[in-house]
Amino acid sequence: MPPLMFGGLIIFLLIGFPAAFSLAAVGLFFGFVSIELGLFTDAYLFNLPLRVFTILSNDLLLAIPFFTLMGAILERCGLAEDLLEGTGQLFGKIPGGLAYAVIIVGAILGAITGTVAASVIAMGMISLPIMMRYGYDMRIATGVIAASGTITQVIPPSLVLIVLGDQLGQSVGDMYAGAIGPSFLQIALFLAFIAVVSIVAPQKVPPLPPEALRPRDWRLWWRVLKGMVPSIVLIFMVLGTIFMGLATPTEAGAMGVVGAIALAAANRRFTWALLRQAMSNTMRITAMVIYILIGATVFSLVFQGVDGGIWIEHLLSYLPGGATGFLIFVNVFIFLLAFFLDFFEIAFIVIPLLAPVAKNLGIDLVWFGVLICINMQTSFMHPPFGFALFYLRGIAPKEVLTKDIYLGAIPWLFLQLLLVAIVIAWPESVTWFLDRGPRVDPSTVIIDVPPPQIPDPQSVPIFQ
Repeated sequence: MPPLMFGGLIIFLLIGFPAAFSLAAVGLFFGFVSIELGLFTDAYLFNLPLRVFTILSNDLLLAIPFFTLMGAILERCGLAEDLLEGTGQLFGKIPGGLAYAVIIVGAILGAITGTVAASVIAMGMISLPIMMRYGYDMRIATGVIAASGTITQVIPPSLVLIVLGDQLGQSVGDMYAGAIGPSFLQIALFLAFIAVVSIVAPQKVPPLPPEALRPRDWRLWWRVLKGMVPSIVLIFMVLGTIFMGLATPTEAGAMGVVGAIALAAANRRFTWALLRQAMSNTMRITAMVIYILIGATVFSLVFQGVDGGIWIEHLLSYLPGGATGFLIFVNVFIFLLAFFLDFFEIAFIVIPLLAPVAKNLGIDLVWFGVLICINMQTSFMHPPFGFALFYLRGIAPKEVLTKDIYLGAIPWLFLQLLLVAIVIAWPESVTWFLDRGPRVDPSTVIIDVPPPQIPDPQSVPIFQ
């Protein structure tokens, strides 16, 4: 029955039926079939309302609308324009300067907006025309814009890490802490790639001409600091309170929304129309996530009822190579799934099936979650289905060929896969940032409880 359920789900998805309703439809259909075949009774499906209520009452999932609203406000308040223009001027004198600026600003925007669409669209509209005007290779220009937007998926406070933490049963604070190392590694890989291109083929990433450069006086530095310092303060206000245990992710997200409104107001960009648009976008994303999660719960309940979890465990636990073979298989599998499924769908459908196997193999689930997050990031760069490429195509001028956008994404896709390999080979890049507390070997613990003292009967007073 479990293979039939997977097959039915794939057919629904290939037809183009929405993932949330595909999951629910397949789950309910096979649930009724299983009752008729005697695999479980109809009382088993009575667990479904309780599971749905558990989802809707999950405090952790409240962080999703808060972080989404924070990103939607910052996306529309003009912060990206100030950051890109100032940083581009700072790096403009060196080959690849504009590309360096796009990567750095992409990382900052990723940390404060949490949405790939916001980063790609903002940087594409601002920096792509400038790169085209000053002779950047089209594939380098489109690739760096799309790739820098995808940093959002790994760098905290990523929505993907919240969802993965919930599905893996791990603390969101631990997931954020574990993602710090890979985030910096990814930024370093992207910057190193541009550095190599600027050395090997400097004509592809030329510096800005002297007439395009502004004087390097206090006004330029003030423009950069005015955009960067408040953003960094907001990042530390949100993430710092989580890491120090002063606030839950939900509370930190709510605080981030207040900070985003204050930042927009300080830049004189805050309007009620902006707030309404941000809230509308947040409502759509939150509704999508909840519907997918409810559909995945229906599918998962029936799948577990027909012993699908045991089937998956037997299928993956005995792969050649043990834990290493399991990790290779899982990463290849998710890499291929990311061609067709959104990261939310992968997180809600696949991760609950893989987590028990990873735990039985002794794999740290925080490290496993961060690794999967890095892998799912490639879904935004897959030609021809990557969402970052779609966003860029939507705002790029007509003279930018779709072929150049797709071919420009390939080197960055390999850099993301290289990061997956680095994290597998060097687990400390994730676990070094985790505070696991003092470790105790249970085999060395000695429990010595003295026997109870039996009082002398002669010494016990007798009350008449």
